[in-house]
Amino acid sequence: MTPVPIPQTDPRAAYLAQKSEIDAAIARVLESGQYILGPVAERFESDFAAFLGLAHGIGCASGTDAIELALRACGIGAGDLVFTVSHTAVATVAAIERAGAIPVLVDIEAGGFVMDTAALAAALRKLPPGRPAAILPVHLYGEPADLGVIGELARAQGLRVIEDCAQSHGAHYRGRPAGSFGDIACFSFYPTKNLGALGDAGIITTGDSSLAGAAREIREYGWRERYVSARSGINTRLDPIQAAILAVKLPRLESDNQRRQAIAARYDEGLASLPIALPPRRVNASHVFHQYVIRSQKRDRLREHLRAAAIGTGIHYPVPVHLHPAYRGRVAVGPTGLRNSERVAGEILSLPIYPQLTDAAVDRVIGEIQRFFR
Repeated sequence: MTPVPIPQTDPRAAYLAQKSEIDAAIARVLESGQYILGPVAERFESDFAAFLGLAHGIGCASGTDAIELALRACGIGAGDLVFTVSHTAVATVAAIERAGAIPVLVDIEAGGFVMDTAALAAALRKLPPGRPAAILPVHLYGEPADLGVIGELARAQGLRVIEDCAQSHGAHYRGRPAGSFGDIACFSFYPTKNLGALGDAGIITTGDSSLAGAAREIREYGWRERYVSARSGINTRLDPIQAAILAVKLPRLESDNQRRQAIAARYDEGLASLPIALPPRRVNASHVFHQYVIRSQKRDRLREHLRAAAIGTGIHYPVPVHLHPAYRGRVAVGPTGLRNSERVAGEILSLPIYPQLTDAAVDRVIGEIQRFFR
């Protein structure tokens, strides 16, 4: 008998879990006749900011746009250096370049997946040409970066901190939500995220009213009054239909994250004795497992074994940004190099994880991995 497929992630399951509420919310927007921004989008912006304990949320069209919008709101552009990582979705670096700034890539922690603060400190001591302007840590897979040290380094040099929270909705660092530490934070609501829309959507959040005001103007052509641009702007607005969907799903984010953590704990227990590296945990942070990522030197063979058993996996991400054809040889790299980033790219494997995944499905994944190593 052919086994029932287990997808690596399943945004359709999240929709079906709240189908009637989501359909009703969409219908209300369609009936309102207001399809650009408006009260539905404004209410979600306010609610999501409040979820983080912040005063301002500015919705936009995607997580990539959120990063560009945040940089522009901070006045960061041509000739400015923005320090981030190479082990990330290429959107992080693409958005920096879209803002006209210069990405400087530093390595990730040995045995981990987020920014290595020692590599960051070395890069800040030995700067490439340009003006240092911001640190952009990526809270990858649901694990917050070391925001305490990053904040100290930023304050010492007068730099902005712009958090890439695309994969960390609801994560915490030292008891505070990821996204509430920097000057500004950027979130994606891509359908597979912990809080996902049914299409592209994003938001930036901040406690700084001047940054919020600048971002609101920039996201809509720089308008302070309609049709009159007070500054150079772009067009990146949160679709009210996506805002309505997100508003339905936001109250379940914490319980969904708890389910992800329970699945991760089940994987931890079932895989502990095998020759693979399990996801690291920061002692003073809570991980929300946007992805459950293991490391194995037999990654490709293991992935093929799981595929044959109808178990979906992912590789997030197979090529560090500095080795993409579009960036190879032209993007600035910190003085310590990117050895860890390059090594993990050949070992990482994302196992199935989403809130609707059953314990029985998790156990089947564990069983197949155990069988592979036997």
